[in-house]
Amino acid sequence: LSQPRRRTGSRAYPATDTATILRFTIVRNGATMPAVLAPPTTTVMPADRISYDTSPEPTLASAWQAISGTSIGADLLDWPPDLFALTEVILHRSEAYRFALSPPAGSQWPPARFPDWPDAVVGEGRQWSAWAEDRDGAIPPLLGREWSILQTQAAKVTLSQLAEARDWRLCEALLTLHALADEACAGLGVALDTSSPYGVVYRARGRELLARTGSLARLPAHLIRVLPKVRTPANGSSLRSLSRYAAVQVPGVAARWHKTPTHRTTTQPSGKAVNFLLLPWPLRVRGSDFRPVIGPLKELADDRFGFFEFAPSGRLDLDLVDRMLLAALDEVETVDVVILPESAVRHEEIDPLEALLDRHAVTGLITGVRERPAHPGQFPSNWVHIGVSTGEHWVHIRQSKHHRWSLDEAQICQYQLGGTLHAHTRWWEAMEVPRRSVQFVEFGDGITLASLVCEDLAQSDDVASVIRSVGPMIVVTPLLDGPQLSSRWGARYASVLADDPGSAVLTLTSFGMAQRSQLPGLGSSPVVALWKAPGQCTREIPLEPGAHGILLAASADRAAKRSFDGRRPAEDGCAFFDVSVCQMRAARTGSGPPDSPARSPSSPVLQAEELTILTSWAEAIAEAQPCGTKGIESVQASAPAGSSWRAELGIQEPSPRLERAISVMIRAVQAPGTEGSSQPWDASWRATCSSQPGELPVDRLARAVLRSALEQRRARHA
Repeated sequence: LSQPRRRTGSRAYPATDTATILRFTIVRNGATMPAVLAPPTTTVMPADRISYDTSPEPTLASAWQAISGTSIGADLLDWPPDLFALTEVILHRSEAYRFALSPPAGSQWPPARFPDWPDAVVGEGRQWSAWAEDRDGAIPPLLGREWSILQTQAAKVTLSQLAEARDWRLCEALLTLHALADEACAGLGVALDTSSPYGVVYRARGRELLARTGSLARLPAHLIRVLPKVRTPANGSSLRSLSRYAAVQVPGVAARWHKTPTHRTTTQPSGKAVNFLLLPWPLRVRGSDFRPVIGPLKELADDRFGFFEFAPSGRLDLDLVDRMLLAALDEVETVDVVILPESAVRHEEIDPLEALLDRHAVTGLITGVRERPAHPGQFPSNWVHIGVSTGEHWVHIRQSKHHRWSLDEAQICQYQLGGTLHAHTRWWEAMEVPRRSVQFVEFGDGITLASLVCEDLAQSDDVASVIRSVGPMIVVTPLLDGPQLSSRWGARYASVLADDPGSAVLTLTSFGMAQRSQLPGLGSSPVVALWKAPGQCTREIPLEPGAHGILLAASADRAAKRSFDGRRPAEDGCAFFDVSVCQMRAARTGSGPPDSPARSPSSPVLQAEELTILTSWAEAIAEAQPCGTKGIESVQASAPAGSSWRAELGIQEPSPRLERAISVMIRAVQAPGTEGSSQPWDASWRATCSSQPGELPVDRLARAVLRSALEQRRARHA
């Protein structure tokens, strides 16, 4: 090697004149020898002095340490979501999860020595959740045996060895622990149908931890995040197919889980119906509603671009909203949610709109919002407002838009905007690009919602990954787009979510934008909305002549939740199975002048996070109430401020107002006449309906939240 050569076959070529030193290996007669390729002027270092990367391959223990910053210790058994995170990470990194779907030759899954494996996993998983509440006694035996295998082998077995199933017993232990932890996470998101008093307080603590940190795990959320899971994909062979109650996300996207009280929308005990009033406004969009604005980015000489904003001059017609609600309530008993498209409402119009919805007992609002910048030189904001009425105030949840709309020459022609935006310039939407986050809202009755704003639906980034991992029951997408035809992009991406994870998708654009859109060979179209649910055909929803909105009634019922690791399906899911569409024309007269907002959004009775915690403890009381005094006392001992478990989980104490609200709920089920009653549900429900003269708004809110939880539990149990 004193005169470096490059070899090809048996011929030698002079080394190229380059400053790069190439290290490679010569194999000759079965022996290997390191060598280098260097310029003739370079002094070649002897092979025995060359430095190579000899770092060891990661083991299960080192891989977990690198991701979570913690070791694999027995403390993981204290909190099931922590162990779920560990098993999910290891199964994902090694791809050993595939052995539950395709075990290696000579092996069987579930293990042949466990003929009752499906029942044992479910039963011991629920026992584990009860043990985690007070850690009294021994852990379930199956959990202990499989944990011993993992802890013994974690520092010895590498990820590649696990991927090749060299230690099949370890693979069995990991898959079994994953299933056990998943079952122990049941009820930490959507409440379960159970009459057992065991695990009630554990689940309430987990829900409070989720509300405070955005994760079910005690691990730092900026390192790893465990979220509730609503739906498991029916197809595919990914790791997401192996769990039905929990999901793991790596850092990058913040996620928040909100619980809100709701009233039963149907008298049928097992069925659920949600009435959406779609207002595809503005009904007319002018070219002047799009206008160029100055942006902070410098234009390049060979890449012409600019910024535009959508700023209609007209205001939201509250009188028309009022008359639309009257027309809808003439058709159905209740309107549950009002939905408007992207950028349909100004920020300052939200309060009067919600005051009007209060008059008609509407409990939900989803609307696109445009907000002017707070300071000169900043971009405006574009986001979805999700408002939920508690009866005392409206809870506000903000889902930001993360991707700007880009108008190219073809779209400028399609929307006939050449009079205001130059066709040879690429125009970007003038909006701030915030940090990524996903807001999940649980409305009760198992109905869980997420919202994506227009372009976000089409982007396959980390936000989409979070949506697919959790699998909300419905994804509502307000748009500023053309007609919602099954041949266009919206339907294509809606079908992706309907297939995996199995979420229903509703898109809504304004009639004015649908009319401005002139698609080649098609002209304009009145199709303003699109509905796509798993197992159903894509449904185009037009706005017919003379109509001002659309009433969409979505029916839901129980559905099986599956996991493809050998467990039997559980009938504790929920899915939409049918929708009906009714064109709505506004009533001739309204209900009177608009109301003023009853309360400023800056001073609600409870913030969204606190309302989630209050609803979580209301669910715990409803779960414990059939078990009598013992169940309620366990909740009463754990809920107040000062309990040691909050310090152990690292979360803050409840505020005095939140603590008062929790106490009001507990006193309601301990009121005279509720204890020892032959009909405990009826007695407790009546106690939540009674009012006291001069009581505070927080007291009324607490009773309303508990009443909602009791109603939902009775319906689920029936």
